[in-house]
Amino acid sequence: MLRIAETLQSQLRAAMDRAFPDAAAAARQAGTGLDPQLAPASKPDFGDFQANGALPLAKPLGQPPRKIAEAVVEQLKADPAFTELCQDPQIAGPGFINLTLKPERLAAEVQLRLGDQRLGVPVVEQGAPVVVDFSSPNIAKEMHVGHLRSTIIGDSLARVLEFRGHPVLRLNHVGDWGTQFGMLITHLKQVAPEALETADAVDLGDLVAFYRQAKQRFDDDEAFQATSREEVVKLQGGDRVSLKAWGLLCDQSRREFQKIYDRLDIRLSERGESFYNPYLERVVADLDAAGLLVVDDGARCVFLEGVSGKDGKPLPVIVQKSDGGFNYATTDLAAIRYRFGAAPEGDGARRVIYVTDAGQANHFAGVFQVARRAGWLPEDGRLEHVPFGLVQGEDGKKLKTRAGDTVRLRDLLDEAVERAEADLRRRLDEEGRSEDEAFIQHVATTVGLAAVKYADLSQNRITNYQFSFDRMLALQGNTAPYLLYAVVRIAGIARKGGDLEAGAGSEPLHFAEPQEWALVRELLKFDAVIAEVEEELLPNRLCTYLFELSQVFNRFYDQVSVLKAQEPARSSRLALCRLTADTLKLGLGLLGIPTLERM
Repeated sequence: MLRIAETLQSQLRAAMDRAFPDAAAAARQAGTGLDPQLAPASKPDFGDFQANGALPLAKPLGQPPRKIAEAVVEQLKADPAFTELCQDPQIAGPGFINLTLKPERLAAEVQLRLGDQRLGVPVVEQGAPVVVDFSSPNIAKEMHVGHLRSTIIGDSLARVLEFRGHPVLRLNHVGDWGTQFGMLITHLKQVAPEALETADAVDLGDLVAFYRQAKQRFDDDEAFQATSREEVVKLQGGDRVSLKAWGLLCDQSRREFQKIYDRLDIRLSERGESFYNPYLERVVADLDAAGLLVVDDGARCVFLEGVSGKDGKPLPVIVQKSDGGFNYATTDLAAIRYRFGAAPEGDGARRVIYVTDAGQANHFAGVFQVARRAGWLPEDGRLEHVPFGLVQGEDGKKLKTRAGDTVRLRDLLDEAVERAEADLRRRLDEEGRSEDEAFIQHVATTVGLAAVKYADLSQNRITNYQFSFDRMLALQGNTAPYLLYAVVRIAGIARKGGDLEAGAGSEPLHFAEPQEWALVRELLKFDAVIAEVEEELLPNRLCTYLFELSQVFNRFYDQVSVLKAQEPARSSRLALCRLTADTLKLGLGLLGIPTLERM
């Protein structure tokens, strides 16, 4: 009810201005204006909205807040536009103003959404370009469970921002540069030289094993370490043989990553660390010109303001090592500078969002501070880190295989689909239903992948969460199967002869039962929830809403007759069914989850 809330906000402010013109003039002079403090009602018993603006006015006006609220209510009742929208305001407690929308206005809002593909969610005016940096696996490594959260959370946030009307650049900042390539190429020259000259000469699993061997040698053998560093210099210098080997390794990994992205329906534009290599020198030069660089023990650093180490001294962000090399911080600074920069050497973004694990919070806090002090952010620019916790096993420890290895993302998705298929076949046997293999495979794949996505997104991303196939595949509780089944249930109404297009015409909708009004009010919250996710970048808010909507719908459907009801109740209730299905489909779609007509 964003539009209604904006209208009420305006009406309340006007009523406060009329009731207290001197206070309103003083507030305007201060550049603010009186604030009604309008919010959704904390309980259904209090109506639809609650205005708490009388309380902070008590001290400056020298009046009890309840008396202030009475004066505001008197002005509201004199406003014809307000009385068309709301029932008589009620004053509660010390001076809260409770507002209840008129039933006919609620019914009219439902009817408007029935004919609106966006279900009442407005498109932002002048959507600003947004960069969402997510997923970010490393070349020559397989995607593992640690990449799950960044990939799924980043995709969902990108979908919400795109739906709101922002141009979104989805960037995959893959690890495709640096020392790891020097050591891998050096090792492969000795043990599998064909991998550096022929595409797919070894499979990715073998490449991962070679990477581990190279890392072990790098850590243990100083001669190998020196040769590896020389290889990095060759690569950075554009050596033809090194670049060809690097390109083959990147292409092979990229194709394997894409199989996962295709499976999860993730869209990304790859722009790895190597992209920013030509801009690193300029980062250092800009920081030097801004007077931020300090040479400390041979390294060029920016010392952070307000951030100290255990010795009480300011912590540095090293942007150029004593040997002249660059590091992750330099690359991330170059990326920020490019993303906010104007074309042709920049993306022109106004909001840049990084979706990474919480362990990188200090790194990004330091890099963000340096970028701000360097003046690389436009006046309206927003730079945000979206941290998330670990995926844990049911024992509360980091999720690993029985052998103690990190779980490959491919294996985790395979198991989710296999378990969903086993559950479906068991249910079909119990129900005596017969379905063809194509149906079983489609449903199992949809449910299995949806369960994994939703189990992650429904958690507050900031915390760790325990991964449990049994919980995430359950048909009861806050799970994807529960929500998918609600959509299936509504599709079943249509199969039984219910016209879900009923109520979408010009005839007014009629609601009388409390279960109907509860569902109406829940459906009309959708636009505010989307705006909240857009601002706070918390997909679990959308998950919670969809779960609560499903619960309210199920209570409505169980307690109120739909198909057997007489007109006009029948058409009005079918309209609620349709709008519920549309809202669930759109909401789940913004989470990257497709729906089913049958399960």
